Amino acid sequence: MVKSAPPPTTTTRKPSKVEGLKEDSNFLREPVATELLEDTTHFSEEAVQILKFHGSYQQDNRDNRAKGKEKDYQMMLRTRSPGGFIPPQLYLTLDKLADEYGNHTLRATTRQGFQLHGILKKNLKPTIAAIVKSMGSTLGACGDLNRNVMAPPAPFKNKPEYQYAWEYANNIADLLTPQTGAYYEIWLDGEKVISGEENPEVVAARQKNGTGTVFHDNEEPIYGTHYMPRKFKASVTVPGDNSIDLYTQDLTLVVITNKDGELQGFNVFAGGGLGRTHNKEETFARAADPICYVQKDDVYELVKAIVATQRDYGDRSDRRHARLKYLINDWGVEKFRSKVEEYFGKPLVPFKFLAKKFKYQDFLGWHEQGDGKLFLGISIDNGRVKDEGSFQLKTALREIVEKFNLTMHLTPHQNLIFCDITPENKAEIEAILHRCGVVSDPNNIDSLVRYGMACPALPTCGLAITESERIIPTFMERIRALLKKVGLPKTHFVIRMTGCPNGCARPYMAELGFVGSFTESYQVWLGGCPNQTRLARPFTERMHADDLEKFLEPLFVFFKQSRKRGESFGSFCDRVGFDALREFSESYQG
Repeated sequence: MVKSAPPPTTTTRKPSKVEGLKEDSNFLREPVATELLEDTTHFSEEAVQILKFHGSYQQDNRDNRAKGKEKDYQMMLRTRSPGGFIPPQLYLTLDKLADEYGNHTLRATTRQGFQLHGILKKNLKPTIAAIVKSMGSTLGACGDLNRNVMAPPAPFKNKPEYQYAWEYANNIADLLTPQTGAYYEIWLDGEKVISGEENPEVVAARQKNGTGTVFHDNEEPIYGTHYMPRKFKASVTVPGDNSIDLYTQDLTLVVITNKDGELQGFNVFAGGGLGRTHNKEETFARAADPICYVQKDDVYELVKAIVATQRDYGDRSDRRHARLKYLINDWGVEKFRSKVEEYFGKPLVPFKFLAKKFKYQDFLGWHEQGDGKLFLGISIDNGRVKDEGSFQLKTALREIVEKFNLTMHLTPHQNLIFCDITPENKAEIEAILHRCGVVSDPNNIDSLVRYGMACPALPTCGLAITESERIIPTFMERIRALLKKVGLPKTHFVIRMTGCPNGCARPYMAELGFVGSFTESYQVWLGGCPNQTRLARPFTERMHADDLEKFLEPLFVFFKQSRKRGESFGSFCDRVGFDALREFSESYQG
């Protein structure tokens, strides 16, 4: 096994345990390969850490925990789907696997992938093998490396900037995909399934060096033996389109074209990230900074330079302090730019002016695609694809894919888009959705629900402190009733909820964010904006679920009395300030 040299040390602190596990894993092979052959219900903690790189988390059903009994172990599996692209054969395979090995549901994630829940250890290998053989992958969907690369999900064929965003999201994903043979050795017995040819420029960029971005004679030329200090999240978007929450990413590329629609290069943002830990002020949510502009011919080298800077100088001792956001925060943007320039090999070009302001879009409902065909955005409550009573979403999606062979794009808001629909099939698709109780017109969805989002939390996530997915529908109903009570029946704003402070549903960019902090209690964040371009701030550390109305009523009344015309709830909270909000709440008589 060829090992890369250890990363440069900026501290004398001892590396974390996970760093040793990565070094000893033989490029992500062990102990996963050995333990997979053992007749046990679960993996060891050491194997669990390496298993993440293969796209799987070990969980247990916390509803079934009982003193003296073994945990109800199961695996969660996540797809790598750049830009949310799901070909029809992959969707049908995932649908089948959910019934055969999972818990009969699929879950669209906030990073445009699908998750399968409830898979037993003994069924993990056939599940991953089936996904790969159906043009899918789970490699790198979790772990200390580049995660799923996001892109706007709308399949506009007459807007070249969108075409470039999808193309480069896929290319960046390929560039930063682990090169170890472990994935195919373990899950397909060494059979490498070719799902598509890589761009020759990507292949060349992975090997090109001269500035320290690549480890030669190493199984992982970009990552090296130790991979990244923590997860790394990237996205590509177009000017004005913030459907991907660009300020929350470690790295975002914004497509820049000339007046003829020809690609010129990319504006580059870096240093966003939301994960934090309660009561540890050294951990915090952070919005990305503008870094530079890069010409299209240099974009892969620039991406490698940023990755290498984080790879070599990110904190490998304290995993809570290991994301790129902390490196940029500690160094400052100018020092970060200087170090990136060293890896890039030439000066960085200043950021280009963006005339369009970034706005959030969800692309729900029917739209012209730009080539004579249509696309349809379907809302999925909190991403859960299931059949329940008269609501038969899972059945409807399967029937539509089987009958019309449609490609899907998953959205960053846990919804999905059917692409390339011929107009004559619209009525039949509508009939299937109607029969299965699925709403296709977004105007018939309560706006709080439409723009709301929650993480899975209990019972499957081991980090969850409180409920999220299972309780947010009730919260939405109570908030809507409260808005009607105070005379704001049509008001809507962005509500997001997570069961822990890791922030998977991005609550720190919401106008009203709930973050699990204690049993049945939530930290409340206020002050984000509808377009997710401003961080919210923590308003209270602990609000019990039973106190929702008591807590929110004075805030809503103050908003009704003192808002400016057209002002959103989050922008109101940010403008008047938290002192004024607290003063009004304390004096409110009801």
